[in-house]
Amino acid sequence: MAIEEMDQDTAYDVDAYRADFPILSTQVNGRPLVYLDSAASAQKPRQVIDRVSQVYQTGYANVHRGLHHLSERATEDYEGAREIIRRYINAAATSEIIYTRGASESINLVAAAWGRKNLKPGDEIIITYLEHHSNIVPWQFLRDELGVVLKAVPVQPDGSLDMEAFTALLTDRTRMVAVAHVSNVLGTILPVQDIIRMSHAVGAKVLLDGCQAIQHMAVDVQALDVDFYAFSGHKLYGPSGIGVLYGKEALLDAMPPYQGGGDMISSVSIEKSEWADLPHKFEAGTPAIAQAIGLGAAIEYVESIGIDLIAEHERDLLNYATQKLASVEGLTIMGTAPGKVSVVSFVMDCAHPHDIATIVDRHGVAVRAGHHCAQPLMDHFDVGSAARASFGLYNTRAEVDALTTSLEKVREIFG
Repeated sequence: MAIEEMDQDTAYDVDAYRADFPILSTQVNGRPLVYLDSAASAQKPRQVIDRVSQVYQTGYANVHRGLHHLSERATEDYEGAREIIRRYINAAATSEIIYTRGASESINLVAAAWGRKNLKPGDEIIITYLEHHSNIVPWQFLRDELGVVLKAVPVQPDGSLDMEAFTALLTDRTRMVAVAHVSNVLGTILPVQDIIRMSHAVGAKVLLDGCQAIQHMAVDVQALDVDFYAFSGHKLYGPSGIGVLYGKEALLDAMPPYQGGGDMISSVSIEKSEWADLPHKFEAGTPAIAQAIGLGAAIEYVESIGIDLIAEHERDLLNYATQKLASVEGLTIMGTAPGKVSVVSFVMDCAHPHDIATIVDRHGVAVRAGHHCAQPLMDHFDVGSAARASFGLYNTRAEVDALTTSLEKVREIFG
């Protein structure tokens, strides 16, 4: 079936948006950069780069701890970014927005602070075979430490979650269901509303790893009724080293601190300490100030374009890429679940994924190759690794063509 161009009446000007990303004007191996690795880490628009630079040039000081002008200004901008994040995911209050170093720390925070307080031997945690290692290993820590039972939901051949298996695994001993909102390998969008509803019906809490969802679709944590939601700034066109944990206020209030240090206390004596109010109870030490402000700028940039328009553009790219890659002899796409986001993992019968990535890089095309921090999923599909092309708001059909041409070169060399 032919792929139709996006409606010409839409306001999506990809060339204008590409101009906002300085790195996209560079060359790799004498060819224009074709960056197809946004699922690993997205590039940064000038608006974010300039905002972070501005903080360090004219507005940097430690936050919450000074009465001088720079500290007050930095605190205002830092907390202002928290409000931008709250609005973006529709949290009820900024007290529900915890700054972390990334989604990995967000998930570890919940596992350590919520898990150690609420779990006992024999309690059950459900994950899936789609998970990133960051949403597997922290729960293994709890299994080994506390004696809880860790269960995993299998995946259908098309990459969708086996909901019949999930229903069978869900019991009155289930205490936590921790799943990806979107698979970082297959692009599958999990039926999270059903998962949350069913989990809550047996009294379980739900954590969603939103790293691969937050930049592709609107996320409303209140509408989802999710208990915890984690994501990283660097995949949302923001700086690295900054992430977010959303949690329902009542749950966060009842959890003990994850780390100790400055800013997470209200008072300290040698005998005891008392904790600061949310969200600061979970933010020990000097935070990533410029990075948090930069994440706020990244969200404002995405909002200026419109997440719905971005999603429409990416759907067009995904459809086009799926059609083009199907024409490459010996190439098999992993994951064809309907409604997936713009992530395409694939293998070729003539070349190892590492060789694929090396050859296409000679043509200026950047793709990922490896197990993508999802080894259980690779084992599930009986492959050791895969190549992955992932698309963002700045990618074009011409770049899909460049990828296809470079993959034909792979076949010429190895086929």
